[in-house]
Amino acid sequence: MNQQQRQDAIVDLVRRQGYASIEQLTEHFVVTPQTIRRDLNALAEEGMIRRVHGGAGLESSTVNTAYSTRKNLNLEAKRRIASLVASHIPDHSSLFINIGTSNEVVAEALLDHQGLEVITNNLNVAAILQHKEDFNVIIAGGQVRSRDGGIIGEATIDFINQFKVDYGIIGISGVDEDGSLLEFDYQEARVAQAIIHNSRQVYLTADHSKFHRNPVVRQGNIAQLDALFTDREPPEAIVHLMKAHAVALHIA
Repeated sequence: MNQQQRQDAIVDLVRRQGYASIEQLTEHFVVTPQTIRRDLNALAEEGMIRRVHGGAGLESSTVNTAYSTRKNLNLEAKRRIASLVASHIPDHSSLFINIGTSNEVVAEALLDHQGLEVITNNLNVAAILQHKEDFNVIIAGGQVRSRDGGIIGEATIDFINQFKVDYGIIGISGVDEDGSLLEFDYQEARVAQAIIHNSRQVYLTADHSKFHRNPVVRQGNIAQLDALFTDREPPEAIVHLMKAHAVALHIA
C-alpha cells in the first residue's frame, strides 16, 4: 500500500467510525506513529479530516471551514479543475457562477475568453471579471454574506429566475455516496437550486476532498448535472450513479 492508498483508507476508516486514534491507525496499517501523524497532518491540511489530540475525526457537518482557509485548500487541484472547466466554455456564452472558492478560480481561468455574459451571486467572482471590457457581468441582488462575499436570500432566487443561460457552474461543500449534493447553508442551497433549474448545462466543480464531507443541507442530486469536474476518480458508488444518469466525468 503506497502513501496515497493509505491516506485514502484512513479517510474511509475515520468516516465509518467518526474517530480514529493514532494507536489504532498505527496497528491497522502496520506503520510508525510518526508516519500516521504525517498522514493525518497532510489530510487535515487538505480538509479531508479534522485533526484532534491523539487522532482524527470527521469535519463538522454543521459548520464550514473558514473562507480564508478554504481559499488555499487544494489550490493547485482547483487551478487544474478550473482550467479544464474553462476549456468547455465557448466564447460568447452566457453562464451562472455561484458561491465557492473553486468557482473563484474558475472565474480567473475564464479571463482569456471573449464576450461572456456572467450572472453571479459571488462578489469575488464579479471583482475578478469586472475588468474585462467585453464581458457583461451581472450581480444578483440579495443579502451579502460577510464571511465570503456570497449573495443569498429570496431576492437572489427571484433574480436568478429571470434568466435562462447556457451554462451553470456550481460549487459544492460535499457529495454523499448516494449522489446527494450537500451544503452547509440552506439559503445558499436554494440559490444553487435556482441556478440548476435555469441552466441548459450544469457543471459541478469539486476537488477530491468534497467526496469525504457530510454537510447537512441537501442542494440536489448528482443526476441533475451534465458534467462533474474534479481532480481524482470519485468513489465507486458515485461513478456508478454518474454512468447511470449519463453525467460526464472530467478529471484534471
